[in-house]
Amino acid sequence: GRWQIVSWEQRYDDGRFQLPMGDALEGFIQYDADGRMAVMIARADRPAFTTGGQWDASDAEKAGAYQSMLAYAGTWQREGDTVTHHVDISLYPGWVGGTQRRRLVFGADGTVALEARLEEGTGEARTATLRWRRLP
Repeated sequence: GRWQIVSWEQRYDDGRFQLPMGDALEGFIQYDADGRMAVMIARADRPAFTTGGQWDASDAEKAGAYQSMLAYAGTWQREGDTVTHHVDISLYPGWVGGTQRRRLVFGADGTVALEARLEEGTGEARTATLRWRRLP
């Protein structure tokens, strides 16, 4: 099914807290019965380009667009409380051909959180939590 993004937060092992794309998000994650998945998340306040169009805007505006959105698609499988995304295409080229593993945490309010441990063993070690609400 299709789920709408509610929040994305990161809690660092050293106590820092971050909202990577702020507190106003838009986007979805889609899981199909045939094992395909896609996710798109963006800041809700992304500005339109003012220096050009899709291909000829300034490098600064294109970089800002890249930094304010996450998108990838591929296949998925669930085993117990873990869902694994096998990435076929991604806005971030480094994820293509890789896997993204997430722990599923079901909330009493009907939401589901996908949690990931990131950069384990470094000063940037953290838990990222993306919370989703099912769309009708």
